[in-house]
Amino acid sequence: MDYQRIYRERADDYDRLVCAEDADGHLLPALEAVAPTTGRDVLDVGTGTGRLARLLVGRARRVVGVEPSPAMLAVARRHLEGSGHGGWELHEGRADALPVASASFDLVVAGWVLGHLRTWRADDWREAIGACLAEMTRCARPGGAVVVIETLGTGSEAPAPPNAALAEYFAWLEAQGFARRAIRTDYVFPDVATAAAVCGGFFGDAFAARVTAEGWSRVPECTGVWSRVRGAGAGAGG
Repeated sequence: MDYQRIYRERADDYDRLVCAEDADGHLLPALEAVAPTTGRDVLDVGTGTGRLARLLVGRARRVVGVEPSPAMLAVARRHLEGSGHGGWELHEGRADALPVASASFDLVVAGWVLGHLRTWRADDWREAIGACLAEMTRCARPGGAVVVIETLGTGSEAPAPPNAALAEYFAWLEAQGFARRAIRTDYVFPDVATAAAVCGGFFGDAFAARVTAEGWSRVPECTGVWSRVRGAGAGAGG
């Protein structure tokens, strides 16, 4: 699938998918287990259509979303404006050049963002992802948490890297000092036909056919939450 094109041109379709995820509400407790969010300042890197920002707005003191796609930002803005909460802002920008001040957030999170670089930047993915992690760490206050969220299997009942490339990335991430926690973030749709149509638009026709064959209106999804605390004396990389 051409995910870059989806993010540029099909933001509303993507939003239908992510709005159906985490039906049992496991993401927020997983983030809270890493760092309290109430009354804190949170940076959402690659906010997309604002799925994490929506969880946090009204709890955090300030939620700042950064996203390179104007189409995705437009959907995020629509959701946040409709939330009835203040204390949020959205900026167009890249994960490797975040347009925010250093040491200004208690929690910096990148949800389903950096793993794409494993494919898009196959020849230098460590450097590309490392640059993003350095920027995220720069923005975290001493003692603040840096969190990376990635899939551990769409259509899977048990958490595992979906392919060898992501397994290599996850192992590398853990070698950088990130600790992993696995949770379930299943998608729930009104019926099997909707599940197949919405999931197929992002995961492809073969997966849509599997959803239909399995009779899934609840599509299993395993998710990894990797976290690292910025040390009091650390620079951008620690």
